[in-house]
Parts: sequence; structure tokens; C-alpha cells
Amino acid sequence: MLEYNTQRKDVILKEYGRNIEGLIGQLEKVDDKEKRTEYAAALVKLMRLINPNINENPEYNQKLWDDLYIMSGFKIEVDSPFPTPDKETLDKKPQTVKYNVNRIKYKHYGRNIDLLIKKAIATEDEKEKKAFTIYLGRLMKSFYATWNKEVADEIIINHIKELSGNKLELKVEDLEKGYIEGLYQVKKQPTNIPQKNKKGGGGRKKQNNFGQKRRKRQ
Repeated sequence: MLEYNTQRKDVILKEYGRNIEGLIGQLEKVDDKEKRTEYAAALVKLMRLINPNINENPEYNQKLWDDLYIMSGFKIEVDSPFPTPDKETLDKKPQTVKYNVNRIKYKHYGRNIDLLIKKAIATEDEKEKKAFTIYLGRLMKSFYATWNKEVADEIIINHIKELSGNKLELKVEDLEKGYIEGLYQVKKQPTNIPQKNKKGGGGRKKQNNFGQKRRKRQ
């Protein structure tokens, strides 16, 4: 009578297949521990051939021996070159990763804008604080323009005032500046560049009257 896979036990590690698990079951029946260890080492080499894409390294060799113990249900007794894995450690579930529960009022600005606003509020130097606020306003304006076709400076001013709890203020002309005072300086390049004097006959040529005087004397 044929036996279907649906009638068999589930494969513990599918990357090795049911045949490897069957060989491990036969390995457990060997009474001599020395021969059992020898057969286990040969079986580990076979397991390595099944996964040739994995790089050869000591950690991978230990993983193969650990998989051997796992597929045997931690029942096999062999002299492994590596310590026997702990079943409780392998069965232990990973810790749950906590999600960020901080609510962002205006998601198009992102969480970093909130952090930068807090840093600007904590800045003690008034001139530096003003420059920091202008920088934040221009940055928020660029973020707002990513999701909206039209950007009004009044909206950015109200948002930064709201997010800072009325501790940071901006003016419309602050957002229209080409540079930020205190943080950036635009070096003015000289516009009047002196031109080099050209050598050569740039003036009016003198008329040669020698021929005319000679003709009059004749």
C-alpha cells in the first residue's frame, strides 16, 4: 500500500527534506556511539552538499550539527565538535518589537521636524535661535511643497508656531531671504572687474601730410 506525504509526519526542517530525517532516524538505532558519531559526521557532509550556496565558515558547520540535533528531537547522542544546543533557547520566542507610538500632527513634516523644533526652543542664544527658526521654516516649506502645489508662507508660520507651542515665531520676509543670517553667509563677488589696457594702435591714426607739402612746393 502506498504511503502519501499527507499521511506522514511533518518535516521539521524542509531545507533538508524527508530523506535526511529518515537517515537520522536510522542513525539513532546504531548502538555503538563511536560508529554513530562517524555516521553523523558523514551525514553532516551530506547536509552541506544539499545547501552548496552557503559559504564555508565555522558558524555554518555549527549550524549543521545543531540542525542534526533538532531533526532528531534532541534524542541523538554523538560526540559533536560543538556544544549541544539548548532546546529551551531554540524554542524561546523573540521579544516583541515595540512600535513608535508618538503621534505626528503633520505627517508631511515627519518626526525629525518635531525634534528639531524642540532643539530650537532649547537654544539659549537669541541670534542663533532666530537663525535656527528661519532654517526650520524654510525646511518645512520645502517639505510642504512636496505634497502641495501651492505653498503659502502664512501656513508655514502658523504651523511652526503651533508645533512649538507659540515659542517660535517667524515673519513672511524671513522665509523669503536668500540666505540665513547667523548660519550661512553669501560672499559678494566684485562686479566691477578692471579691464586690462590693450596695447597697440587703439587711437586715431595721424594723417601723413608730408606728400601734400611736397606737391605744393613743386
